[in-house]
Amino acid sequence: MKTIFAKLAGTLLALTLTTSLASAASKVTVAVGGGACLCYLPTVLAKQLGEYEKAGLDVDLVDLKGGSDALKAVLGGSADVVSGYFDHCVNLAAKKQELQSFVVYDRYPGLVLVVAPSHNKEISSIKDLAGKKVGVSAPGSSTDFFLKYLLKKNGLDPSGTAVIGVGLGATAVAAMEQGQIDAAVMLDPSVTVLQGSHPDLKILSDTRTQHDTLEVFGGEYPGGALYSTAAWVAGHPSETQALTNAILSTLVWIHAHTPEEIMAKMPDEMVGKDKALYLAALKNTIPMYSETGKMDPKGAEAVLAVFSTGSPDVAKANVDVSKTYTNTFVDRAKGTTGASSK
Repeated sequence: MKTIFAKLAGTLLALTLTTSLASAASKVTVAVGGGACLCYLPTVLAKQLGEYEKAGLDVDLVDLKGGSDALKAVLGGSADVVSGYFDHCVNLAAKKQELQSFVVYDRYPGLVLVVAPSHNKEISSIKDLAGKKVGVSAPGSSTDFFLKYLLKKNGLDPSGTAVIGVGLGATAVAAMEQGQIDAAVMLDPSVTVLQGSHPDLKILSDTRTQHDTLEVFGGEYPGGALYSTAAWVAGHPSETQALTNAILSTLVWIHAHTPEEIMAKMPDEMVGKDKALYLAALKNTIPMYSETGKMDPKGAEAVLAVFSTGSPDVAKANVDVSKTYTNTFVDRAKGTTGASSK
């Protein structure tokens, strides 16, 4: 932890120098694709730490059921920015809708394909999901994309598996325990919560660590990020920079503090009654969080490759993935003091 802190220490000063403290805070609405999910913790923690306010922003976090719902909020004009998975930017680019990610907080997606406890005996591999009911946070969300990719990769027709939206938190755990679905794509803390009650929980695919992510995708695969329409980013450079500064400062804070200290800052309703399980899930998740905020171009290409494999429309669209993200705001935050942005 000391090594990581030393690596990032200069960033806090850089953020202070690059943030313009306006006399009146700019109002920004951020739609979150499931705030209780640890994959989105940096977005919520930034609010708890007061980082948005320090950056000169009045941020309203709107908690929605899944990433697809958060995306709809921005496309529909009821929110300015999405806190969700970067893969939506690539998927929408194939449909000629320009979205742009500007700061990445998850370097791994953290998606886990889990078998419902009552179906352990009949499901032992991904191939066994043919004709089954599989839960995702919401149809069209990143959990859904991940499921379709795994099915296709294992020689199955994704349309042969019933996809059911079950959310990401307690509703997903309940659907699994009650046998309403046969399996589900979940994220922490839900996976760890389920393991607490079912130690023999069967996991078919896990992308919470670098090793497992490389195993599934063949390379690193960026997950959670802040993104918006390219037009909003271009038209609101000050707000985009301030959001970037707030997230970067939060990432520095995360890697300089213990899991216990991080948990203590989170809202009680997100931690829940079983703090031990939440803490265990948080410890599993911390390696996911970026140390730089930057998009790895190879990671972005990996997302495009995954979608091209699973979607003929994306494969035919000749997507220029470099237009779906920018590292300009991260570089600007760190560049003022020469802080490393590797």
